[in-house]
Amino acid sequence: MTNRRDFLRLAAIGAGSMLVAPRIVFANVATDRRFVFIIQRGAADGLNIVIPYADPAYAQLRGKLAIDVADAIKLDGTFALHPSLGNMGTLYTNRQALLVHAVASPYRERSHFDGQNVLETGGTSPYQLRDGWLNRLVTLLPKSADKAIAFAPTIPAALRGSADVTSYAPSSLPDAPDDLLLRVAQLYDKDQQFHPVWSAAMEARGFFKDMETRQNPAAAGRTAAEALVRSDGPRIAMIETSGWDTHSGQDGRLANQLKALDAMIDAMRDGLGDIWQQTTVLVATEFGRTAAANGTGGTDHGTATTALVLGGAVQGGRILADWPGLAASALYENRDLKPTMDLDALIAALAAETFGLDPERTMKTLFPNRPFNRSLHGLINT
Repeated sequence: MTNRRDFLRLAAIGAGSMLVAPRIVFANVATDRRFVFIIQRGAADGLNIVIPYADPAYAQLRGKLAIDVADAIKLDGTFALHPSLGNMGTLYTNRQALLVHAVASPYRERSHFDGQNVLETGGTSPYQLRDGWLNRLVTLLPKSADKAIAFAPTIPAALRGSADVTSYAPSSLPDAPDDLLLRVAQLYDKDQQFHPVWSAAMEARGFFKDMETRQNPAAAGRTAAEALVRSDGPRIAMIETSGWDTHSGQDGRLANQLKALDAMIDAMRDGLGDIWQQTTVLVATEFGRTAAANGTGGTDHGTATTALVLGGAVQGGRILADWPGLAASALYENRDLKPTMDLDALIAALAAETFGLDPERTMKTLFPNRPFNRSLHGLINT
C-alpha cells in the first residue's frame, strides 16, 4: 500500500481526472518512454472511423450512414478518416499516426462486458485470467520509487495484478468548511511531519476546484499530460472512454465521440511538448460493429474494427491492414468485417518496441498462449 505522503502528493497530480467523463489511471515505472492506452468502451464503429470508401460494398451496406468521401479526410486511394478527426489527420500527414484496420481480440461473441474483459486481461475467453496485460507490462519494466495508482473508485481490469496498485476516489461526504480547514492548518503548523502532508492535501484540493471549471475531453488530455510530463511522474496511463455503443442515431453520436477523442489527444500532445516524441498512444475497443446499418440509424455489435496508434515515437503516415473486403462472401458470419490481424499481437509489439523489450517474451507475458506475429515490427522508432 502507498503511504499517506505519497498518496497526497499523487493526488495533487491526478485528482482532477476523476471529475471529467474519461477516467484516467497512471502507473509508475523507471523509463523515459510514455505509453498511453485509451479504451473505447461500447464497441466503436471502425468502418466509419477509418472509412474504406473505395470498397464497392461500403456505400451499399451503410446506406445513409456511409460517410461521403468529399467530407472525410482522404488518406489514400482506399481509406479516409472521419471528418471529426482533423487533428488526427494532421498527425497522419506528419507520420505520427499509424491506422490499423480489420483488427480484433480473440473474443468472437457480442457481449460488451465479456469483450472488454478479454481485451483488458489478455485471455482467450472471458474471465480466464484474473490480472490485466497492463499490470503484467509493469512487471517487465524497471521499478519506480512510486507505485501505480488508479484515480478511480475501482482499478480497471487491465491494471489489476501482482504489480502494486492502489486506488483513490473522491469522498462523497460534504466539503469541510474553510474555517475548519484553516484551524487544522494552524493547529499543525509547527508539526514537521504533518504540516507538509496537510499542505499537499490543500494543494490537491485547489487542483480539484480548478478542474471543476473545465470538465471536458481536452481537460482530460491536459490532465494526463500534466502527470506524464513530470520528471518524477508516471510513465504509463490508461484512459477509459465510454459512449461508443451506437445502435441508433449513430451519425451525430459518433461524430461527437470522435470530435471529443480528437480534442483529448490533441490536448495531450500539446501538454506533453517535447515528451510527445517519446510517447506511444494506443486507441482500441472491445469489438467492432456490423458492416451493414440497422433499421434505427445505427449499427449493431460486430467483430473486427480499427485500432489507432499515435505519438511522436510512432512510424506513422500509413495504414496497416490485410483488407478482407466487404463483399457478402468476405464477411465474418455473413455480417461483420472479418478479422485479419490480432489485436493482442499488435499491443505486444507496440509495448515491446516502445520500452525496448524482447518481443516474444513480451507476447508471452502480456498474452499467454497467444501466437506471436513476427511480421509486426518497425511500428515505433526505437
